[in-house]
Amino acid sequence: MTADARFDVTTTTTCGYCGVGCRLEAHAVGDHIVAVSPAADGPANKGHTCVKGRFAHQFTRSRDRLTAPLVRENGELRLASWDEALDRITFDLTRIKAEHGPDAIAGLASARATNEDGWAMQRVFRAAIGTNNIDNCSRVCHSPTSYGLRKSVGLSGCSGSFDDIEQSEVLIVIGANPTQAHPVVGARMKQAALNGTKIITVDPRRTELADVGALHCSLRPGTNAAFLNGIAHVLIRDGLVDEAFVRDRVEGFTALADLVQFVTPEVVEEITGVPAADLVQVAHLWGEARTGSIAWGLGVTEQRYGSECVQMICNLALLTGKIGRPGCTLMPLRGQNNVQGVSDIGALPDCYSTYRPVGDESVATLFEATWGVPLRRERGLSLPEMLDAAIAGKLKALWICGYDIGQSDPDTAKVEAALANLELLIVQDIFENETSREAHVMLPAASFLEKTGTFTNAERRIQLVHAAAAPPGAAKTDLEIFQLVSARLGHELPWSGPEDVMLEIGALTPKFAGVTYERIGRGGLQWPVAPDGTDSPRLYEQSFALPGGKAQLAAIPYKPPGDEASERYPLILVTGRRLEHYNVGTMTRRTANLELLPGEWLEIHPDDATAHGVADGQQVEVESRNGRIQVTARLTERIAPGHVFTAFHFPETRTNLLIGQSADINTSCPEYKVVAVSVTPARVGSGAARTHAVVA
Repeated sequence: MTADARFDVTTTTTCGYCGVGCRLEAHAVGDHIVAVSPAADGPANKGHTCVKGRFAHQFTRSRDRLTAPLVRENGELRLASWDEALDRITFDLTRIKAEHGPDAIAGLASARATNEDGWAMQRVFRAAIGTNNIDNCSRVCHSPTSYGLRKSVGLSGCSGSFDDIEQSEVLIVIGANPTQAHPVVGARMKQAALNGTKIITVDPRRTELADVGALHCSLRPGTNAAFLNGIAHVLIRDGLVDEAFVRDRVEGFTALADLVQFVTPEVVEEITGVPAADLVQVAHLWGEARTGSIAWGLGVTEQRYGSECVQMICNLALLTGKIGRPGCTLMPLRGQNNVQGVSDIGALPDCYSTYRPVGDESVATLFEATWGVPLRRERGLSLPEMLDAAIAGKLKALWICGYDIGQSDPDTAKVEAALANLELLIVQDIFENETSREAHVMLPAASFLEKTGTFTNAERRIQLVHAAAAPPGAAKTDLEIFQLVSARLGHELPWSGPEDVMLEIGALTPKFAGVTYERIGRGGLQWPVAPDGTDSPRLYEQSFALPGGKAQLAAIPYKPPGDEASERYPLILVTGRRLEHYNVGTMTRRTANLELLPGEWLEIHPDDATAHGVADGQQVEVESRNGRIQVTARLTERIAPGHVFTAFHFPETRTNLLIGQSADINTSCPEYKVVAVSVTPARVGSGAARTHAVVA
């Protein structure tokens, strides 16, 4: 804490919005946070913050905060005491486990909560309930990143740091819009461009970074693989490969060379729409640079072959030796504040912390010895499998912490059907939301400004979070809630506070062995952290975290996306985020940011608007094979012809009604980024469909 005469207390903490991990100073007067400013020594933000981090804090004292538990009675949620809510949960979980077995119960951990919260929740499920049915929202965003990185280089995380941005001669930004979704990192990229870094943007939309970049490639959604393989073709064809690096540190070159030899720039142009000459220019800018980094986001991962495309991104770094040294970083841009951390600590159906399989006998026995209970070796259900099981009547109870799947997940009608079919739905959050419409019990939780623990940002940096205010009313921290429920289920969680949880994480996780709150301090620690506290700002300097120490090139062909334009659905919808709001808008829509952006719109190119009879500012109906919504059209040349764009921050828009069941083939991450739609002037009273009535 620091002193400032204008405020009663100033607390240094970490932002709870995107995955940049900005360090903040939260200023309180009495029981209220009244201002937030950037911490001057924040390693990621370096004294800066965005419109969300600095100004969107009023939600903490919103009048509709959950301040007491709610239980459903006669179809309505009513106020209840903690004892009544916990009794209801304990009774129903015990009954369901006895009648149907522990696998009839599942949980979803929060990427907005702390590492300690996520660890506690997965322990409750594995040790107190007896199932590996635990997952988190990385399933629907960056699970393909985790898969691809582990396959290619070994570890599921950024290979360097944000500081590598300024040291990169070339920066490829593919499938990401950092100035909107990760504004502080986006600003660092813009500044780097002004100082000489050549930025290449690859996106169906002309993003703000494209205006300061060296080259913009507007490719068709779903064609990333062809584009990336085409770059590999040119690198090999034109002698731009670091032959010594590939010989000494990489496997699989011959198979990749054989695969891409026919993926010529002309072939790529036909598939992607990117001119052949531009593809060659990208390859030469990348291959001839001494240093270079690649940043990517959900425009890569939220596609049918997103995990494969992450491997292809790794190919470009490995072919040119641009990894493991300053200015050479593989940089996935994580969407939520702790989406990196919640997976790192093991809130996954198939892995313990740092992605060690639940079936690994040595790992499982280590956890059993500490927790004092037998643990299952079979993988649990992933999020999509949970929904399928709920609809089939096999999953009876679902406990969701800080995750509004009713608004954020694909195929909204299916999600609603799954939730409605449960015998027990526990929603643990700070507000009522779309998911809680079906909740049997709601538990009031603390926000990130009201709890202590750690977040892990997109550069693997574990940073401290400190409570700057008390939770309102009878609300409790997530950790306190898990301890209360677990104790009632007969498994005590023996911690006196979050710091004890981190010590347990370190004791059971070699890559976190040296993590303590004291060592984290103000600058954070980038895992792996050795027992003596030495952290790892840069990975792969000497070897890769794969058998034999060598990286693996991926020889994977381009395959068409899961959805394509047709006569009935001639446009391709891409979804994403806006600067002023965050994810489903739970927090930002309860702040003055709503005045900056009060509603959603559909971006459409003027040529397409003319072709489909749409005027600027007109209400339009957007229809896919899965559903329909209404939204206001806005004409812009920043979106390429043939494509439209909208965000999902507003529940009244119900964007995810349009998204179907197409998903990444390896991780089940939904294909939010390639959805064939029609756009027509809205019919009076048509509104948003809540069913699967629309078919091809």
